[in-house]
Amino acid sequence: MSLIASVIALSLAGTAPAAAVEDYRQRPATDEVIYFVLPDRFENGDPQNDRGGLEGDRLATGYDPSAKGFFHGGDLAGLTKRLDYIEGLGATAIWFAPIFKNKPVQGPKGEESAGYHGYWVTDFTSVDPHFGTNEEFKAFVDAAHARGMKVYMDIIANHTADVIRYKEDAARGFRYRSLADYPFSRRGGPEGPAINPGFAGDHVATAENWKKLTDPAFAYTPVVPKGEERVKVPAWLNDPVYYHNRGNSDWVGESALYGDFSGLDDLATEDPRVVQGFIDIYGRWIDDFGIDGFRIDTAKHVNPEFWQAFVPAMQARAKARGIPNFHIFGEVYVDAVDPGALAWYTHAADLPAVLDFGFARAAIDAVSGTKGTDQFAKLFDGDLLYKGGAGAALELPTFLGNHDMGRFSMFVKAANPGASEAELLQRVMLGHAMLLTLRGVPTIYYGDEQGFVSDDKDQLAREDMFASTVAAYNDNDLIGSNATTAAANFDPAHPLYRHIAALSQLRRKTPALSRGTTKVRAFAEKPGLLAVSRFDPETGREVLLAFNTSAAPLAANIAINVKSTAFTALHGDCPVTPAAPGSLHLSLPALGTIICQASE
Repeated sequence: MSLIASVIALSLAGTAPAAAVEDYRQRPATDEVIYFVLPDRFENGDPQNDRGGLEGDRLATGYDPSAKGFFHGGDLAGLTKRLDYIEGLGATAIWFAPIFKNKPVQGPKGEESAGYHGYWVTDFTSVDPHFGTNEEFKAFVDAAHARGMKVYMDIIANHTADVIRYKEDAARGFRYRSLADYPFSRRGGPEGPAINPGFAGDHVATAENWKKLTDPAFAYTPVVPKGEERVKVPAWLNDPVYYHNRGNSDWVGESALYGDFSGLDDLATEDPRVVQGFIDIYGRWIDDFGIDGFRIDTAKHVNPEFWQAFVPAMQARAKARGIPNFHIFGEVYVDAVDPGALAWYTHAADLPAVLDFGFARAAIDAVSGTKGTDQFAKLFDGDLLYKGGAGAALELPTFLGNHDMGRFSMFVKAANPGASEAELLQRVMLGHAMLLTLRGVPTIYYGDEQGFVSDDKDQLAREDMFASTVAAYNDNDLIGSNATTAAANFDPAHPLYRHIAALSQLRRKTPALSRGTTKVRAFAEKPGLLAVSRFDPETGREVLLAFNTSAAPLAANIAINVKSTAFTALHGDCPVTPAAPGSLHLSLPALGTIICQASE
């Protein structure tokens, strides 16, 4: 336990070793601990930008700190101000929701909300004034880099803000109109007048072919409202010809690629002009700011050919800028332990990595006690399906919950309604122990380290770290403390913060936990034991991880490498010697974690 105590002291010091600062560009993606944050909900460093330079009520400015669906005031200045806090947690990379200029407010009358989350972009070249300026973004990136911390931007190529309207079918909600029923070659259906002569279809990705698609009214007639004709930047984004214009996606089959994502203007990413346009847009952010990676929003809703062109262009741009380990990972929302469904995108779309939703599902189910630890065996068996195999799986960002699906603690609490506060804290700590020691790149969702418990997904999982005035947030009973979100929550003494900080430091000091191969040693079809060996990539030295997801103590003999003849405890109580060559006897407390490292 003395090692853990010393690790906490190092983590809370708030300063990065000089070597770490010098070498951060050389760190492979596997070695990062990512902290994911929504800037609007983190810290308000400059109240002057709360309304984004706009005047009027909340429907004009987007600002209403008491409403969960509007801007609350967090910004880049606040992120910069709190870098000590993030670094103290052990994070080495910061991923934040998009900071591009958004449409301030959109939605039907009476159902409006604001673009505080960043996914309703109008200007892809500028920071949203609610968050600050491009100069403030550069200051933030430079400040993070000075500490040896990387910066990952959240980017979007699937859609823009909802600007384009359709003349037809408003009463039916602009239902999706398919390629078969509304071909590019006819206006309004197969029997309609001929349009776009010579266009060979969107699968012919040549500039010459796409120049023949001049009329975008094949399914609906797109209309840009007066006053919004030039709202998008770069200017080419204002032309409806660069959009699919087929109505709202129903999330099934063809519509998942061609339909508007909840009304957002869906880009025709098959068009080479659109492909080059986004290469230019996001290449500039690499050139000008030296960022270290991209998380790609809604990656599964874009045709794979787009990513086949985009990804290598971004990697080349980054290498030219002196960034050899540019981390690109796509969002492919698959809420199941289904490695094949995720791995498909690393082959068909050539995405280097995807967010590991399978890990999240396995962790939620196992730690909640609703399923066994065999879910992890299934997960790791699927690592060979990724392009590059198990080695590529090491670069998958793993997580427990997020801004869309809800917080990990919410799922744990819902599955254990009679659990005490102490048990809930134990379970949440167990989940984070898995996250920080099993394969993949651990990603901490902001606020989880302060015991935040969301009420649901989406807006209800996006609480404020600074003092909140949202009633739906402030009535939550946070785990591990008596605090509420009505006060600021940046407590480095919180038990979850300390737990994550200690394990983050342990991970960085133990290469087997970041780059080691995985061998599953034991699992159960019901709550109980999960044992995994990980091996140092250079020396082959074994690190044995054992987790107990049941609410009762357990003991078991665990198979180990015969060459592992003595062990040191990195966390918990480990026997010094095996019970016999190739067998280690472990006793785990309820909801406990043990980490044992073989002696050299």
